[in-house]
Amino acid sequence: MKNNPNQENSLRHVLFGSLIGTTIEFFDFYIYANAAVLVFPQLFFPGASSTNSTLESLATFSIAFLARPLGSAVFGHYGDKIGRKVTLVVALLTMGLSTIAIGFLPGYASIGIAAPILLMLCRFGQGVGLGGEWGGAVLLAIENAPPNKRAWYGMFPQLGAPIGLLLSGGTFLILTDSMTSEAFMDYGWRIPFIASSLLVIVGFYIRLKISETPAFENSKEEQKEVRIPFFTLLKSYKNQLIFGTLSAVTTFLVFYLMTVFTLSWATSDLGFTKRDALLIQLLSVLFFAFFIPVSALVADKIGRRKILIITTAAIAVFGFFFSYFLNSGNPVLVTAFVCMGMSLMGFTYGPLGTFLSELFPTTVRYSGASLTFNLAGILGAAFAPMIAIWLASTYGLSYVGFYLTAAALISLVSFLVISKKVHQF
Repeated sequence: MKNNPNQENSLRHVLFGSLIGTTIEFFDFYIYANAAVLVFPQLFFPGASSTNSTLESLATFSIAFLARPLGSAVFGHYGDKIGRKVTLVVALLTMGLSTIAIGFLPGYASIGIAAPILLMLCRFGQGVGLGGEWGGAVLLAIENAPPNKRAWYGMFPQLGAPIGLLLSGGTFLILTDSMTSEAFMDYGWRIPFIASSLLVIVGFYIRLKISETPAFENSKEEQKEVRIPFFTLLKSYKNQLIFGTLSAVTTFLVFYLMTVFTLSWATSDLGFTKRDALLIQLLSVLFFAFFIPVSALVADKIGRRKILIITTAAIAVFGFFFSYFLNSGNPVLVTAFVCMGMSLMGFTYGPLGTFLSELFPTTVRYSGASLTFNLAGILGAAFAPMIAIWLASTYGLSYVGFYLTAAALISLVSFLVISKKVHQF
């Protein structure tokens, strides 16, 4: 890495830029998740049974995950060709404008079938934007990191996930506490979507001030650029793409089972109020946030692969206790269950970005890390809430736990067989 007198200041700027960007992106992404459970079934999918309305709403939730690999391919291509900085700015705007537009959509009662169609288009835009955002934010951090602190630097953009979730859940909690149900359903739910425009402006300003990463600049100077990164990945890095994707599946699944599924199940089947369910979720996010830096510190000492293998094995065991905690209906046990799940999520999520990025060389790293992460999102999260609700309704909560355990075993095998080469930065 090239040194200069202002490197320390620029690194602080870069780390804050990567954190604030992912915070904004995940805030936008999670306010949709909350609304998909609490608002959209009634507003955009009325007339069906309560369960069917929820399933239809969650189907639109999955659209973003299907769109994320497209965002990875498009933004990854330009991120590897022209640089991380410009690509990150465009990804942020794509995500932000799609989110703001949702806040102005009329409901089904006003424009009929056009309402859910427009909602799906906006959700698609969210997915494309986040598909390009995550990989670039992670690279912005770790390509500026010393070799012995790569996981520590790489966890800063990962912290955007719990911070964004805290902001989104807290916003919905304040709104539901301060407004009547009628006012909240009429216009209150729109406030966080429209207010996200302020965050987008801040993020846009910060991203414009970020400098390019040394790794990318060195790669350009050495003329190591590849013509089409996506084709290079398919030709030379199939092992990393396939098993990198499968290794990250459990990270997505455990998160969306602990958040979207649990929020839906607690309010619809366990008798929890929306407020109580949101409070449990917000408490659990503190555990998520705490264990991200803890896991990064451990990962820099014992290795990224080792900490991820240990955590994935623990998640496989955790799946067997799913029904014991949730079926109890006891608020203390349910809270403990969600907090344990989110603690495990922190341990697997903290070093994941660094692990996936180290699988690929600089010339295809943006595309490779983004694609593995977002393809895992399709397998582990796109339909996870729907599958979990169907399993719980049809066979019981135990089978939701078996679903999680099976995914963890697949990820565990993938960590063991994936290429062990760590590419230079």
